[in-house]
Amino acid sequence: MSRAFSETGPDAAAALPPLRGRVQAEAPLAPFTWFRTGGPAQLLVRPADVEDLLLLLRDRPRGLPLTVIGAASNLLVRDGGVRGVVVKLARGFSDIAVDGAGILAGAAALDATVAEHAAAAGLAGLEFLCGIPGAIGGAVAMNAGAYGAEVKDVLDWAEVATPAGLLRLSAAELGFAYRRSTLPEGGVVVRARFHARPGDAAEIAARMNAIRAAREESQPVRARTGGSTFKNPDGQKAWALIDAAGCRGLRQGDAQVSEKHCNFLLNLGAATAADLEGLGEAVRARVAAQSGTMLEWEIKRIGEFAA
Repeated sequence: MSRAFSETGPDAAAALPPLRGRVQAEAPLAPFTWFRTGGPAQLLVRPADVEDLLLLLRDRPRGLPLTVIGAASNLLVRDGGVRGVVVKLARGFSDIAVDGAGILAGAAALDATVAEHAAAAGLAGLEFLCGIPGAIGGAVAMNAGAYGAEVKDVLDWAEVATPAGLLRLSAAELGFAYRRSTLPEGGVVVRARFHARPGDAAEIAARMNAIRAAREESQPVRARTGGSTFKNPDGQKAWALIDAAGCRGLRQGDAQVSEKHCNFLLNLGAATAADLEGLGEAVRARVAAQSGTMLEWEIKRIGEFAA
């Protein structure tokens, strides 16, 4: 692992600006990911707050790549680890507050927790977030959606840290499309405001309970998984294409296509990232051969293959 990162030198941490947050070299990333597999980060940085993050973005050595991770619920870290700086937003970015008929949420706040805060305040329209297993920063960056709604439908603005400073961008300025947004170069979402509407607390709770029950029934929520593996092609469902190609339950090592929902990959215990990615590519090949449709990865894959 150290050899893989030797090009940037052993003193990479010393080359960073004077940060107040935690900096850790050769930091294991597998414990953060829902798959529980993958290699380490050359440098893992947990900024203390927005000002600390802005300092890092502005003054880091340009020879050090920078990667941002959130709740890592839809992330596969390759076995060779991640070169450069991996940023994980934590405590200084997790505040949630009611703001009139809306919610202000830090990037590290969990989607489900934001939904719960809205419900407690009698605000409707954000219930769908309780069905998305991730954090707000990632939800904005990828225009996360579930149960008939997407982030673009409820976002007023997002604050984005960039090497040039902090920007506040409207939903229109973020250029939302299916499972993506257009962030500024080197931009990191740090906070967002969502609009909601007054609602009946009992009705809001009932909708959230229905979403949780539907998710529990249809998805392997208690497994080591990375959520939806592939994006839905236009007018089609990825799971149906995978099922039609005979991939339900397909296995490679300890990596398996879920029998419960075949657009989910599972780590049965000892799967490597290479096992999971290789299985995903095998599924893509089978689906393409059977239907002529090449599935596009929804899971974000980062880092390097093991030597």
